[in-house]
Amino acid sequence: MDYPLWEVPLMGGGIVIALIAIVHVFVSHFAVGGGLFLVLTERKARRERIPELLDYLRRHARFFVLLTLVFGAATGVGIWFAIGLASPAATSLLIRNFVWGWAIEWCFFLVEIAAALIYYYGWDRFTPRTHQAIGWIYFAAAYLSLVVINGILAFMLTPGKWLETGAFWDGFFNPSYFPSLVLRTGVAVSLTGLYVLLTASMIRSERFRGRQVRYAAKWVFAGFGLLVPGGVWYLLSIPVEARAMAIGGAPAVTIFLGLSLGLSLFILLFTWLTAWRNPRQFNAALATLFLVVGFAVTGVSEWVREAVRKPYVIYETMYSNSLRPAQIDALAADGYLPRAKFVALHEVTSSNRLDAGRELFRFQCSPCHTIDGYNGIRPLIRGWRESFIALQLRNLDELKGFMPPFAGTDEERRALAHYLASLWGFPPEEHPVPLQEGNE
Repeated sequence: MDYPLWEVPLMGGGIVIALIAIVHVFVSHFAVGGGLFLVLTERKARRERIPELLDYLRRHARFFVLLTLVFGAATGVGIWFAIGLASPAATSLLIRNFVWGWAIEWCFFLVEIAAALIYYYGWDRFTPRTHQAIGWIYFAAAYLSLVVINGILAFMLTPGKWLETGAFWDGFFNPSYFPSLVLRTGVAVSLTGLYVLLTASMIRSERFRGRQVRYAAKWVFAGFGLLVPGGVWYLLSIPVEARAMAIGGAPAVTIFLGLSLGLSLFILLFTWLTAWRNPRQFNAALATLFLVVGFAVTGVSEWVREAVRKPYVIYETMYSNSLRPAQIDALAADGYLPRAKFVALHEVTSSNRLDAGRELFRFQCSPCHTIDGYNGIRPLIRGWRESFIALQLRNLDELKGFMPPFAGTDEERRALAHYLASLWGFPPEEHPVPLQEGNE
């Protein structure tokens, strides 16, 4: 309401955020777990005096730096652009409430970049002890970055006492903070195992390839050792309504949660059957398949995490269309259009009902719905006439708990209903303008 609208045809801004964010999550968690892998494996190589393992680590480090620092950083910047355009009000709230958290995270990220580059270029320039120390500095900075970001992301679903106090630490150490941290740590370790399976599968020596593939499988298993308890703990820590949506309240969300669990089980089982039991026969094709499935798990899991937050973008604080719950009653009395700063018109008249309805759809509905693309509204209202749509809009949040209530006067509600009915070519229904209470 207070910001311009960013419209993305057929996709919607939310899908743009999702596409960038899923890729970033898939890479950024490897940036954490992969740092631990490098330093622990270097330590193992030097202690056990395995020169071929050190040679492998040099090659793996190049892959790691290019993927995490270059591609991963680019997707991170992309997320900021996308959320700033698609959801500026929520982005502003998160920045203002956690400004020092963001500042600290950016400091950690700078240390992370510097340490990674020094580590990569320092194989022959530093003593083994110094080189490993740089690796530990990288991992510490990367994990602390996760520690900070996790608090802000968990806050969006479980703001906890922050709703009453508005205090930084109440928002940061929210009810799902520690469960989410355990869960994300498990994701980082298990994804590292999948990435290492790819680079290990390209080793020419069959004997050494078998050893490294089996070693990579251990990382997958270790990650799942954290994922299972972390996932259960996380599910128990989120709001009852959100948990109910995930375990049956919203069929699509439940299906995606089941898909996430099923694909995860696939990775675990086939890692054991192939990489663990027959490591010398493991190849790049299988490793690529595991990464693709891992990416799919990341995608559906992130979708579920976002979906259970509906109808909010920040739980009990801001709806997905950037309105706050406290604003709804005032907007019902005074109207949405008069208060909206960037709409094309500010009142409903008998001659502009269609245009007014279009503006209301753009600002209140398009954050989640397109017309004919992703989550398109036209197929969802097939056969619905204006009076029926108006009735649905009156009780929208009660009929569909994952949707925010309509915010506006009866006139505006009828204008939106008129516009939506026009998408199927239904003729306008005559209503007195302005409408008085009880004119239904």
